[in-house]
Amino acid sequence: MGDGALSVWERSSTARVVPSARPRKLAKVPFVELADGRLQGVVSSGSDIGRVYVSSIEAGTYAFACSTNNNRPCGGARGMFCNHIRALVGEAVLQYGAERVARYLKVEVDAAEPDAHSVTSVMTAARPAQGDSSAAAQVFSRFLRHLSYLELAPTTDPLPEMQWFPTTRAVAA
Repeated sequence: MGDGALSVWERSSTARVVPSARPRKLAKVPFVELADGRLQGVVSSGSDIGRVYVSSIEAGTYAFACSTNNNRPCGGARGMFCNHIRALVGEAVLQYGAERVARYLKVEVDAAEPDAHSVTSVMTAARPAQGDSSAAAQVFSRFLRHLSYLELAPTTDPLPEMQWFPTTRAVAA
């Protein structure tokens, strides 16, 4: 698909929608994003259905943070990646592809075809520091905002907060 197949609006848009690298199940990691210089997301607790963890890895330094949705620290993230962070990396690789995740986090992977394990191995070998969880509230808030759209009844009427998206038949001037 070259530029000739894209509309004027699609060529001029700065935000492209990238399809998932592979389908993923949302039960364990319902929200994952590459944003604000971090891989970040929400990971379900394996022991308590009412608890989720907000986990993140900083690009370049691999500083990591993991805490519950009510800002209690993760018991497994003491000096090393916890299972929540490992699950986050695994789901990010499914969502975005290993090459894109590695490039975003600035991970130099030696494998011919990188995967979640090889990306995680390089980061843990660097012995990253535990970062602060100050962004957890913002990440959790974005997750809740995404969930609110699931509660809306199906409609073709415009959503006021989504008005900045042009209609599919809009013509760029």
